[in-house]
Amino acid sequence: MKNKGCMSAGTIGIALLIIVAVLFFWGKNGYNNFVTKEQNVNTKWSNVETVYQKRANLIPNLERTVKSYSKFEQETLTKVIEARSKATSINIDPTNLTEADLAKFQAAQGELSGALSRLMAVVESYPNLKADQQYINFQREFTAIENSIRTETVYYNSAAQEYNTSIKTFPNNILANFTNFKEKPYFKAAAGAEKAPEVFTE
Repeated sequence: MKNKGCMSAGTIGIALLIIVAVLFFWGKNGYNNFVTKEQNVNTKWSNVETVYQKRANLIPNLERTVKSYSKFEQETLTKVIEARSKATSINIDPTNLTEADLAKFQAAQGELSGALSRLMAVVESYPNLKADQQYINFQREFTAIENSIRTETVYYNSAAQEYNTSIKTFPNNILANFTNFKEKPYFKAAAGAEKAPEVFTE
C-alpha cells in the first residue's frame, strides 16, 4: 500500500508538472502573439500619423501661394491655418490609445479637411490663382495624400481588428486581462468619407 501511495503521489507530481509546462508555453506563446499584433497596430498608427503630417506640411506652401493674391478671402485661409495648428497640436500615445483620444484626433483632422475643402471651393472664383503652378502642385499632392490617408486608416483598422479579436477570444481574454492588454479603438467613417477628394481643375 505504501509503494502504491508513493506511485500515486509521483504520478500526481508529474501531471502537475505537465500542466504547469503546458500553461507556461501557452502563456508565453499567447503573450508574444499579443505583443506582435500590438506592435503591428502601433506601426499602422505611425503610418496614419505620417500621412496626416504630410498633409499638414502642404499648408505653409499653400498659404504662401494664396497670400500672393491680395484680393483672396483671408478669412478662409485663416481658418485653414487655425485648423492645421489644432490638428498638429494633438499628441497620441499609440500604446495607450483610447476611443476618446482617437475621436479627438479624428475630429481635429476632420475640421482641417473641411477648412481645406472650403478654401479650394473659394479658389474657383480666382482664375489666376486656380491656374497658378504652385496651387496646381498643391492640388496634385493633396489628392495623393487624401487617398493615402484613406488607405492607411483602413490598414490601421484591419490591424486593430486582428489584435482585438486575438485578445477577446477565449481563453486568450484571460491572459490578456492578466497581462493588461487592452482593446484598440477604430477609425470611424466621417460623413461623405466614401467620396473621393474633390479637386477643382480648369
